Amino acid sequence: MTSTALTHADLASLVERALGAARAAGATEADVGISADTGLSVAVRLGEVETLEYQRDRGMGITAYVGKRKGTATTGDLTWSAIADTVAKAVSIAKFTAEDECAGLPDPATLATDVPDLELSHPWDLEAEEAIEIARRCEAAALGADKRITNSEGASLGAHRALRVYGNSLGFLGGYPSTYYSVSCVVMGEQDGAMERDYWYTAARDRRLLEDVEAVGRKAARRAAERLGARRVPTARVPVLFVPELARGLIGHFIGAVRGGAQYRRSSFLLDAAGSQVFPGFFGIAERPHERGGLGSAPFDGEGCTTRDRELVADGVLDGYVLSTYSARKLGLQTTGNAGGVHNLIVRPGDADLAALTRQMGRGLIVTELMGQGVNGVTGDYSRGAAGFWVEGGVAEFPVSEITIAGNLKDMFRNLIAVGSDVDARGSIRTGSLLVAEMTIAGE
Repeated sequence: MTSTALTHADLASLVERALGAARAAGATEADVGISADTGLSVAVRLGEVETLEYQRDRGMGITAYVGKRKGTATTGDLTWSAIADTVAKAVSIAKFTAEDECAGLPDPATLATDVPDLELSHPWDLEAEEAIEIARRCEAAALGADKRITNSEGASLGAHRALRVYGNSLGFLGGYPSTYYSVSCVVMGEQDGAMERDYWYTAARDRRLLEDVEAVGRKAARRAAERLGARRVPTARVPVLFVPELARGLIGHFIGAVRGGAQYRRSSFLLDAAGSQVFPGFFGIAERPHERGGLGSAPFDGEGCTTRDRELVADGVLDGYVLSTYSARKLGLQTTGNAGGVHNLIVRPGDADLAALTRQMGRGLIVTELMGQGVNGVTGDYSRGAAGFWVEGGVAEFPVSEITIAGNLKDMFRNLIAVGSDVDARGSIRTGSLLVAEMTIAGE
């Protein structure tokens, strides 16, 4: 995979020229972000190449302010004539929009003064032939792992490079390259005329940190085979154990509720919850944006503001909200450096792995798949289709499907019993399994 032809210096020069053009067109403030991305994606199914794609994406976005009026425009063409035209459109839009007292660039004191190298870029000169072979090895390992694995939805490999530069009229100019690699596999198993599917994947910024690709295939096969013979269970109220890749979604719902936008719009089930006990006393969430090589690492946020370590939740108490400059101003607070999202949220792990948590649960449900979008961010009501394993006597006895789990997120968070040691680090939110004291299982 060849690198993008545009350099950091090229993009920085375009950003500075665009900012100058915005000032000349009448903008009192402006910010500009430019990106140049390249990628290679391959997918194979039953040993045959299904897709082979090279990506080359470039783009620019500008936000221009005329006083407290704001205009935004974007382009995928990085020729200067296209950029100049986009800048003019953003300034023109700003002149016609309504004033907003909270609009504008960040406070200069919040801008990053240093852009550390977080080792987010690890180039891999990967050619299509090698990528195809890796995907084939992954799928072949899955298909050969268990005789009940009878079909495949394929294995895929993605390799991506990105270069982003951001600047604003307050004098901030910064950027950094990054890479992202992933390998995944989805297979189907069959037993007694019934079929089940499952998957596994690995992801990292450095290809050397990817899981062994044959191991990815074998794990996908094992997960699919374990689901064969699934049945429904009677309706009950029991403990529920969310495996790490699904527990991440629960933490994502929490983050959505404490974002500044949800707070100032008064549309959160955790409204005005800062300083209150949201989780049990053993629970903590830290944000570590400067972790080297982290999938969620960033030296500055989407507005150029400094990203900092923080304890978002300490001893179960919510320390504050997740804020951009605009949402902070709406709430009368300061930005937390989270314009564009969170950066390496780490849920404090416990000492017990999944097997130990299963024994601790005694009787209940391990959830390994969720379906549907039945989550109300305003009330916290939670109801989703699910599949997993029924537990009796601390042992997973049989797979379960075609059920619904229901509860309220506020209660679920407050009634967490434990966090597992089995942390899933494949994203910007890292957590182990989460054991919830009680939820309603709707089955037969």
